[in-house]
Amino acid sequence: METVEYGPRGLIGVMTPQANTTVEPEFYLMWPPGYAMINGRLTSPKKTIEERLVDYYDALESELVQFANAPIKAVAVACTGASYLVGAKKEAELVARWTAKAGVPVITAGIAVAQAFRAMGAKRIGLASPYPPGLTEISVGYWNDMGFDVGAVAGTFNTDPAFHPIYSLTADSADECLLALDAKDIDAIVMLGTGMPTLEPIARAAKRSGPPVISCMLALAWATLEAADGGSADPLARLKGFIAGDGWAERLAAQKAGAAAGRP
Repeated sequence: METVEYGPRGLIGVMTPQANTTVEPEFYLMWPPGYAMINGRLTSPKKTIEERLVDYYDALESELVQFANAPIKAVAVACTGASYLVGAKKEAELVARWTAKAGVPVITAGIAVAQAFRAMGAKRIGLASPYPPGLTEISVGYWNDMGFDVGAVAGTFNTDPAFHPIYSLTADSADECLLALDAKDIDAIVMLGTGMPTLEPIARAAKRSGPPVISCMLALAWATLEAADGGSADPLARLKGFIAGDGWAERLAAQKAGAAAGRP
């Protein structure tokens, strides 16, 4: 397959919800040098979060044309809320259709998290949720259907009338959510959604003694590279590197230091 100048190790197609401000920055930081992305936006005129999420999946097959003939190696669908609402069974059917249409593997964030938990051997999980209570409850059903026991849930839904209740959350709010789960009897924690900032909290959690922490974005970054590369020699080792912040934690710290110093 052809390569592109800024992605010699692989070009990834990414489908991102319309107002999401987190997906591209976190992928940019997490993926090692040599990978690049081309981004498409999932759009919907619906009024509620739940209606928009379902609309995204209903239209996604036709939206894949945004990538035209770019030499992508995989497609990352950076949206988990839609997976909860359509359910695990229908999601699997949709992913098979999208993969046939795209001609390359398509991975949703929900499926990526399930793959990560299975690779880790995690069965009893904790959820750090930025969603309103109703959507959080629906997500529990999805993870149960995926074969996991949800042992604890902590929420940090933003009621402030900002441009979006999830995308306007801060890393500190997400960190508080994690701390509430640290002492629970669980094998691992997932930070739900692709809009809540997760990298700084995960980097902090890696230095604590609590359960390992992943996010939907971290799992998707890992699973997409596995798909784009046709699998690695040791997927679990690669996942553990992501969880430990190998490479990306240093890039995140450098970015924050540059921003604080006003450097371009």
